[in-house]
Amino acid sequence: MDTSNIWFTLLSCIFFMALVAYISYRQTKGNTNSSAGYFLAGRGLSGGFIAGSLLLTNLSAEQLVGLNGQAYRTNLSNMAWEVTAGLAIVLMGLYLLPKYMNLSITTLPEFLSKRFDEGVRRYTVILFMVGYVLITIPSMLYSGALAVLKLFNVPELLDISYTQSVWTVIWAIGIIGAIYAIFGGLKAVAVSDTINGIGLLIIGALVPILGLITLGDGEFLNGVKTMTTENPEKLNAIGGPDDSVPFGTIFTGLIFANMFYWASNQYVIQRTLGANSLKEGQKGVIFSGFYKLLVPIFMMIPGVIAFHQYGGNLRSVDLAYPTLVTNVLPPYLSGFFLAVLLGAVLSSYNSLLNSAATMFALDVYKPAFNKDASEEKLIKVSKQFGSIIALVTFFISPLLMNAPNGLWDLIRKFTGFFNIPIIAVVLVGVLSRKVPAIAAKTAIIFHVFAYYLMVWGFDQLFGIAVNVHFIHIYGILFATEVIIMLTIAYFKPRTKAFQFYKSPKINMTPWKYSVATSVILIASICATYVVFSPIGVAYSKGIVSPYFWPALSVLLIATIALVMLSIKKWQKKYAEVLDYEESNNEEPIENVQ
Repeated sequence: MDTSNIWFTLLSCIFFMALVAYISYRQTKGNTNSSAGYFLAGRGLSGGFIAGSLLLTNLSAEQLVGLNGQAYRTNLSNMAWEVTAGLAIVLMGLYLLPKYMNLSITTLPEFLSKRFDEGVRRYTVILFMVGYVLITIPSMLYSGALAVLKLFNVPELLDISYTQSVWTVIWAIGIIGAIYAIFGGLKAVAVSDTINGIGLLIIGALVPILGLITLGDGEFLNGVKTMTTENPEKLNAIGGPDDSVPFGTIFTGLIFANMFYWASNQYVIQRTLGANSLKEGQKGVIFSGFYKLLVPIFMMIPGVIAFHQYGGNLRSVDLAYPTLVTNVLPPYLSGFFLAVLLGAVLSSYNSLLNSAATMFALDVYKPAFNKDASEEKLIKVSKQFGSIIALVTFFISPLLMNAPNGLWDLIRKFTGFFNIPIIAVVLVGVLSRKVPAIAAKTAIIFHVFAYYLMVWGFDQLFGIAVNVHFIHIYGILFATEVIIMLTIAYFKPRTKAFQFYKSPKINMTPWKYSVATSVILIASICATYVVFSPIGVAYSKGIVSPYFWPALSVLLIATIALVMLSIKKWQKKYAEVLDYEESNNEEPIENVQ
């Protein structure tokens, strides 16, 4: 890239980012002076803002770089992390969200303090903080830096080493993101996310289209034919035993990992808790599930195209997407791409910072150090802690350069330390009334040690390899921890059964199409797997197999029937159940252990 192109890219990028910042500022001006305004956007977010924010918060450079890298290296089996999230999203939208909103909570640890005690609250905050600071935030900064490095060839541009370039770009991205999160609060994050999300959808569609045109020597359909007939196994999402995500893991640990992310991860549920009504919250959550179905097209097909273009010649699998973008995107779009890419990185980064700072202020500082803290004091503490977290992650992020098998696998393994115990405690807390706080604490402590031993420890310490996929270990430990908690409850139950109570600050009428839309979402997940399977585009003897269209037709007919049934009967029963639960829990019961 010559000097004139670099300046054009930088200036157009700065213009787009400044426009987003200005709109975000105008939308949030005067809304961050109260704790509800700063932490929950004044409980005024609509379904569109929630869905847009969830989209960009989730689909960051981590996915753009990591998922495309895995598609380049193996096949589409890693799409399970994203596509099957719809199952967890339905659980969140229909069941858990009404419970969270009825309690008028701001953070998940706050919910656990109401259900169990302050000790469980602190344990969960520690898990979240360690996960965010050591794993999630650094991975997002590093993946964004990789893409920027490839687009600009920063080492040559600044005449510094590759390692120095990584450090420089990470600090630049991190400082900009921290300003958004620390000074703008949740609404600034949500507004900027929605605008950047539109750009991400545009770029996400352009890259595979231009890549296929390049692959087909100027003809889009020729590119599609090449991709589906040469090495069609690259398009297979039905993972085998040796793949990163064997298909069977979807029904063991993967479903619980997705439940954690979409139903209990603070930086995700904080957007839904900022909804102006249950109806808008459910719209935002469920619509985000449909966005996840775009992941194979936007965030994995480019990796497959890169494999056809470059073979196995790239220095790192995580360079597949940045390399393809550099080669197929016209120079006049490079600034727009960079702005969208940075927007995606900043979205996830500032969302995590905002959530970490929120938890510290409301779940650590206020209950432990200053119970009478004013709203202004809580916001000030939140900003100070967010600044510290940002600085720490600037030093940790560059260390990910040493990941041997790509960024994605490394992140997924390390998130296992905190995702499973949190969702296990949340689900047991919601579904049972007699499980005491000591049971939740025992399960959390057990998980941290057991997970390390099963994934790394037995091999490192005793030379005994545990030949079980780490996602299956998710499922094994989830079941074990649930059994531990129920066993403790059997021998030492709570003195009084816990009761959820009604204390909402918004309208709790459910969205009238929530059940029907959930049915369509689940059917769409099944259809996506049919498309990217050996009877679909991964068929080895042609474009698709003879069973492809009959399978989709049967699925379509079943979906129509279930949608009609849900509109006529299920939605009414669902609304009645919610109304019954609320009317029978008007007053809080003392949290007696």
